[in-house]
Amino acid sequence: MASNDEQLYKNILDNTLRALKKYKKILFLTTSNRWQGEKNKEKPKSTILAYEIAKRLKSENVSIIEVPLLMIYPCEGNVSTKRGNTCGLPDAKLKDPSKNPTGHHRCWASINNNDDELWKISKELLQSDCVIFFGSVRWGQMNSIYQKLIERLTWIENRHTTLQEENIIQNIDAGIIIISQNWNSRQVLDTQKKVLQFFGFNTINDLSWNWQYTDNEDDESNGSYIDAAKEFAKIFLLDNK
Repeated sequence: MASNDEQLYKNILDNTLRALKKYKKILFLTTSNRWQGEKNKEKPKSTILAYEIAKRLKSENVSIIEVPLLMIYPCEGNVSTKRGNTCGLPDAKLKDPSKNPTGHHRCWASINNNDDELWKISKELLQSDCVIFFGSVRWGQMNSIYQKLIERLTWIENRHTTLQEENIIQNIDAGIIIISQNWNSRQVLDTQKKVLQFFGFNTINDLSWNWQYTDNEDDESNGSYIDAAKEFAKIFLLDNK
């Protein structure tokens, strides 16, 4: 990676930090995973970046939820049943006020699985004025845990589209930050920004960007992955400056 690219991404990160300073309650949702038995319990780069940004903000207004550590069941696919789109109906309201204080959480999978923990995300999300999703690209798409989360949040989008109710996230600014190795991250970023817009978030450019180590999609050498970790640390982590 050229030195001018390093400066470009340092500037992008600075822009993100400046943009975040105006919010009162910020939620970071990290979605990439790493085996917890890895040496020193290594976290994925995107998760490391979320904690680094929070550290630099020096604010108590930032909450971080590592989504892979929660019990979140797959979406049940109620969007396209023979009866039509049954996702997010009033009958799907999670009735526990400690889990659903706004009353807005409506997901059949939360009702059908007592140990489902999606409520931990929706509770924080609906109290925030900014959310950033962090994740990685795997085989040309966002990692599977991000996708599972987005599918489980479909009831948010359904309320103001199919059900013609209010957009309960219309006052929440959103972004997505993607870390990848060698393929397709720009296209993935464009797609996921559009997804967040479909949901009803205000998508903010300074909070939405991708870093990909190399444009050589055929470079799968072990050395390339090692060098990517070093380059990532040099650009984004204060401890490596």
